This record gives sequence, C-alpha cells and structure tokens, in this order.
Amino acid sequence: MIHTKNLLAAAIVLLVVSVGASGCFRYSFTGVAIPSEVRTIYIPFFSDQSGSGLGDLSEQLNDAMINRFVNQSRLQLTDSPENADVIIEGSITSYSNRPFSVAGDQRANLNRVQISVRATYRYAEQEQPEWQKNFSGNFEYDPVEDPVDGELEAAFEALSRIADNMFSDAMGSW
Repeated sequence: MIHTKNLLAAAIVLLVVSVGASGCFRYSFTGVAIPSEVRTIYIPFFSDQSGSGLGDLSEQLNDAMINRFVNQSRLQLTDSPENADVIIEGSITSYSNRPFSVAGDQRANLNRVQISVRATYRYAEQEQPEWQKNFSGNFEYDPVEDPVDGELEAAFEALSRIADNMFSDAMGSW
C-alpha cells in the first residue's frame, strides 16, 4: 500500500515538473526566429498628420511600439538609425471619432475612434523596405458616460491594436 502511494506521488511530481518545464523551452514569437545579426531597432516618433487635435498620439504610438519590440523580443532600442539593424517608421495619417451606435432618441450611445498609420519596415543597410503598409485600429466608447476620457482611452486602445499588428508583421518578416 505504501509502495503504491509513493509511486502515485512520484508520478504526480513527474507530471507537474514536465508540464512546468515545457513552458521554459519556448522563446520564439509564433515560431519565428529573429536572425542573429539583428540586435537593435530604431523607432522614431511617427509624425501626426491626422489633424486630430489630440496632442499625444505620436507619443502614445511610440510608447506602444517600444513596449512591443523591447519587451516581447530580444531586440534592443537604439537612439539613432546609424546604430540600428532594423528601422520601423511612419506617420499617423488619419483620425476619426464618429457615432457608431445610435439610441432611440437619435443620440449616439457609442462612438468609434478609428486611427490609420502608414509604416515602413526595413533593414538599416537597405534602401528598399521589407514592407510599407497601412494599418488601422479602432475602439468604441460611451460619449454620454465619459466623453473626454472615453475618447482618449479609445484612441489609446486603437493605437495599441495598431502597434500589435505592426509588431506581428515585422516579426513575420523573418
């Protein structure tokens, strides 16, 4: 009886250790390995050509991009294109804040913020980009409940989605 309990306990410990250890051997992003010669990335502020009136869209996008590339890959951020292996740059091209859902009294009960970005991703030593694409992100908020902070939060979420998509496309280039 004691032998069976010891055997069962050993099997449980082995199962827990093997399941726990399986997570330790993953590194790559969706099965993609960053080439060993690519170590640094340069991400300048994306110019804001949207005319949104929100002064910090460029800063928010830059922060979201840095967060993705530095915290979710082994790339290190550099402060100049001369020191970079890869460069991602672009501009915020459009911003809209429109009613998305209208209540029975013809007032908007849900607004949608939509932001578009044009981005280029390239190796620093190459003139030809790996890709040049348009990205867009959107997010809805309640304009009655919190019109100012709701719009700002929706803009942040839309930019976060754009940063996620740019990160995925850049990682998929390898």
